[in-house]
Amino acid sequence: MHAIPVSVLGGYLGAGKTTLVNHVLRCAGSQRIAVLVNDFGDIGIDADLIESRDGDVINLAGGCICCSYGSDLMAALMRLPQMEPTPDRVLIEASGVALPRSVARTTTLVPGLALDAVLVVADAETVREQAADRYVGDTVLAQLREADLVLLNKIDLCTDEDLAPLHGWLRETAPRAAVIDTERGAVATELLFADAATGRDGRDGRDGRDGRDGRGGRTGTRRIAPLGDHHAASVFDSLGWCFAGPVDARALSMALESAELGLARVKGFVNDPDGRCWLLQGVGRRVELSPWSAPPKEGGRLVCIGARGRFDRTAIVATLERAGAGGPERQA
Repeated sequence: MHAIPVSVLGGYLGAGKTTLVNHVLRCAGSQRIAVLVNDFGDIGIDADLIESRDGDVINLAGGCICCSYGSDLMAALMRLPQMEPTPDRVLIEASGVALPRSVARTTTLVPGLALDAVLVVADAETVREQAADRYVGDTVLAQLREADLVLLNKIDLCTDEDLAPLHGWLRETAPRAAVIDTERGAVATELLFADAATGRDGRDGRDGRDGRDGRGGRTGTRRIAPLGDHHAASVFDSLGWCFAGPVDARALSMALESAELGLARVKGFVNDPDGRCWLLQGVGRRVELSPWSAPPKEGGRLVCIGARGRFDRTAIVATLERAGAGGPERQA
């Protein structure tokens, strides 16, 4: 059994974290998502998503749950791997004044869990003003610098003339993060969660809900999925790639960290010349390798995702071609 992926959601007060959480729950599909929050009153789960309440747990539509952990996040996290059924992933909403990377470090202390990404929501209309504030500015800047993905929310309240310098400021302020523009917290789950991009849960070698959702296929052999809906495909771009043979996994992971590629997410499996299989996962400019026990066919495959306008397909293809012979994967 492989670890349950955990995402930490941060951002200053009023940025739109609650709106994003509700969007994620509505788009959960067959995934069982466990949402952890400090207090139910703060999270504001939409009433039509709630099926029942049982103590400090809210049962949500589609098999998702919401747990209140108060001041004891560690205890709440330790309960998750023992739940039946086990959640497919965990989303922790940090308070508006918390530093999300500190919350993320807690997940590394719990067996059965693995950090996927630190997501930070920023209010496009007010974030620069907040960052300059003498009282809260240090917190806002620290949150942004700790992000793997910055979700620049409420862009509908800004003009194009406002957004261009704001993107430049964010590149300087959060150089390790990919920036994704959003309205009302609506962002494709393929960007938020790496496994949504590949259609794999990445835990026990089976797809979806313990392999019972009818999508079939063992981890490492399943076709990489395209972006899941029309909105996602119109806002984001993706590239599936099959390698014809072994690749230098470490060199490839380092090359994919280049900001010039415009990648928000990358995930897949590759074989190296020594016959070892590696799981490659990237969010923003953080790309990691983990040993994997189920070798993919031939040299492996990757899926790369980024926002249209920043996703440099030509540069990505050149990077993948340098890593090893192969080509784009055909989508069914």
